[in-house]
Amino acid sequence: MKPETCEHLLDDLSDFLDGEASEEVCAEIERHLADCENCRVMVDTLHKTVLLYHELPQPELPEDARQRLYQSLDLEAYLTAK
Repeated sequence: MKPETCEHLLDDLSDFLDGEASEEVCAEIERHLADCENCRVMVDTLHKTVLLYHELPQPELPEDARQRLYQSLDLEAYLTAK
């Protein structure tokens, strides 16, 4: 496959992995994956990463680090007492 075809499919990859892409988009991506080993590896790795993110416990962020992070991102309005 041409690299520009691979790049074109990246636009819809998140929806594809989340099961939210249209049937047409899914079919297009699946056709591409059938012929493109590099994209198959990338999609499989990304899918496994998303699964791990959802399955593993989230680490606790120390409160002082959380406050510094929110301040540096200018998100202080979202700081709430725990």
